[in-house]
Amino acid sequence: MLGKTYLTKQASLLMKYARTTSDSDLSAKLISKAADLKAQADPMPDRDQSPEAPDVSPDKQPGT
Repeated sequence: MLGKTYLTKQASLLMKYARTTSDSDLSAKLISKAADLKAQADPMPDRDQSPEAPDVSPDKQPGT
């Protein structure tokens, strides 16, 4: 399953491309797809809820 951060970044990129194109049909399609991605991302939690890798300890900092 794709995460909220990924979907939000993709929607942002589509909006950026929509603003830069001179093709109004393409721009409308990109905006529509960005809205679809945003609608998918909105109900998701703000943080990734996936489990941590087994070798990650939250109390240890990298390089220590």
